[in-house]
Amino acid sequence: MRITALTDPDRTSSAYRLAWLAGAEDGDPLGHAFLRVFTREGQDHLAELHLHVHRTERRRHVGTRLLETAVAAAREAGRRSVVAQADAGTPGDHFLAARGFRKVLTLTYARLALEKWGAVEADAIAAAAARRHPGYRLASWRGTVPGELAETFAASRRAMDDMPMDDTDYGVVVWDTERVRAAAQAIADRGDLLTTVVAVDESDGSIAGFSELVVPGDGKGDGTHYGTGVLPEHRGHGLGRWMKAESIHLARTNHPDLAGLVTDTADSNTHMRRINDALGYAPTHKALEYQLDLQSAGS
Repeated sequence: MRITALTDPDRTSSAYRLAWLAGAEDGDPLGHAFLRVFTREGQDHLAELHLHVHRTERRRHVGTRLLETAVAAAREAGRRSVVAQADAGTPGDHFLAARGFRKVLTLTYARLALEKWGAVEADAIAAAAARRHPGYRLASWRGTVPGELAETFAASRRAMDDMPMDDTDYGVVVWDTERVRAAAQAIADRGDLLTTVVAVDESDGSIAGFSELVVPGDGKGDGTHYGTGVLPEHRGHGLGRWMKAESIHLARTNHPDLAGLVTDTADSNTHMRRINDALGYAPTHKALEYQLDLQSAGS
């Protein structure tokens, strides 16, 4: 077996990726690993691992060799934690647990089956989105945030700072206008469509919360919720459910061939789970976030 480092051009202002390919002596690929090394303030202690071994090559130390290579690179980069995710009960779950990673977060994935909707469901979500919330109004845009809202949108991202992450050493994502624009551009570059819904405080025009939804470029298949958050000082007014209802309504209106919408929520985030349940999302499976603490695991 040979582990070959690959050149990955996917470098941004907030992270870079390292990549490796495991190959047999005859050149056949056996598996691969990507290590995303975060570089922005607040997360520059962290790396994120994605590792895959072809089904027929498992239990032949391919994954172990790739893991050892990636962990060594994380240590060399001075990172203290490596996180990785696997669906519960899968070989990846068992692999990480057996190699020093500890489970730090459980996520529940849920799906809204738009393909099964009729007029009753569509009318209900339209009514939820149209319901007034005194002191606030909804706004939305596709792609990159409009210039006049860029600063207040970047400031609103701190709504996610206290998102339940249980024991994950995730740090704090520091957002500015450059980062929100770069994130939107990255989605556009891969051909997907980003729609953002925000709740605006009518007293000063600032953004009180946001909900992001990404849809495949052809408007088919499943869309994915990227996050919904409300600033602490604006909580308790039902804004989270309101914005998410508007996101669903817009997705259904703008992409009538969309099959469904997918979201993932920490099991400890009981508030957002209640919102998802109320909007009709049905759980599909659980995923586990694992973490390797490099300092405690040795240098």
